[in-house]
Amino acid sequence: QVQLVESGGGSVQTGGSLRLSCEASQDTSRITCMGWFRQAPGKERELVAAIYRSGDRTFYGDSVKGRFTISQDKSKTTMSLQMNSLKPEDTAMYYCAADSFQCVVVAESLKWGQGTQVTVSS
Repeated sequence: QVQLVESGGGSVQTGGSLRLSCEASQDTSRITCMGWFRQAPGKERELVAAIYRSGDRTFYGDSVKGRFTISQDKSKTTMSLQMNSLKPEDTAMYYCAADSFQCVVVAESLKWGQGTQVTVSS
């Protein structure tokens, strides 16, 4: 069973930057992709960004395109999300996810981290 541990997050003012990281361990050979989702109070969990091991293909939610960048290290077990030009609407709990199939939509097969809070104040 894949284990995911997030780090980073915190509180910043509008326009600031934060970097999130997620390290995968245990049974990582099964991972095809990793991604970040976020959930604000009263809202559904949504895709922020995803990256596939093969070819480093990336996907981004429309609201973060041009501001956030997802990357993975050479071992492809650690994924990072660089978040720039943060806005108050980016405030949410951010969850790392991994799967052996897809990481762009919420699905039962996704493995989840515990989440890390990002708060952007105006």
